[in-house]
Amino acid sequence: MICDVDGCLSPESAGPFDFGALRAIRRHNDLAYQRGDRPVLTPCTGRPLPFAEAMARLLGNRSVPLIAENGVWLYWPGRNTYDRDPRITPEHSRLVHQLSEWIDARYAARGVVQQPGKAASVSLYHDDTSVLHDIVDEIRGEIGERAWPLRVSMTWLYINIDLDFIDKGTAIDRLLDALDLKDAKPRLAGVGDTQSDLKIRSRVGWFACPSNAKDEVKAQADYVATEPEAKGVVEIINRIAAVSADTG
Repeated sequence: MICDVDGCLSPESAGPFDFGALRAIRRHNDLAYQRGDRPVLTPCTGRPLPFAEAMARLLGNRSVPLIAENGVWLYWPGRNTYDRDPRITPEHSRLVHQLSEWIDARYAARGVVQQPGKAASVSLYHDDTSVLHDIVDEIRGEIGERAWPLRVSMTWLYINIDLDFIDKGTAIDRLLDALDLKDAKPRLAGVGDTQSDLKIRSRVGWFACPSNAKDEVKAQADYVATEPEAKGVVEIINRIAAVSADTG
């Protein structure tokens, strides 16, 4: 079960975790390992790798690779190893650094900050999201003029700028290849709430979202929870458990 973090397992804002809901998800993962009758839930996020690793530990994921930085990283809990997409070259890293410097020079004075901890992408934040909406098209235009292989997208509170050949879907492909599960799509479930999570949708047999998801994501979901964020994820895993029980 491949689950987005911001807007699903936790708020995208600086709000606190819903530990009641996260404890329920931890119990689900514990039972998945004990009984083998339900899918282990693993994070799939645009957040930096350390955040994603901490989330996986909190949720008791002991073995299933997690996805961080919108597909840049796979982290393997069972062997504690970090696997960067091998297609990322030193030139790509220099390009991302150059972009970061240009953004600082252009927008830092307006209070735009870059999320720390990213290795091969850039995420921009401002406490007034209208500022991000004001600059996103200019950033796209600059990237287009320079012919940089980068993709610009927005979540609820951030601008994400990623290498255009890497996303959550390509990371799922790498995960399945590494586990020799290339034909496993019908057995995969996914959860997401924003546009980037439609890459999860394209790689799983069953997709759900919490009630706070964007409308275009809800339109492609097999199930939409009545609750938002982590409470919605608990509702979704309960739905999966009920369907599993019905089908044996």
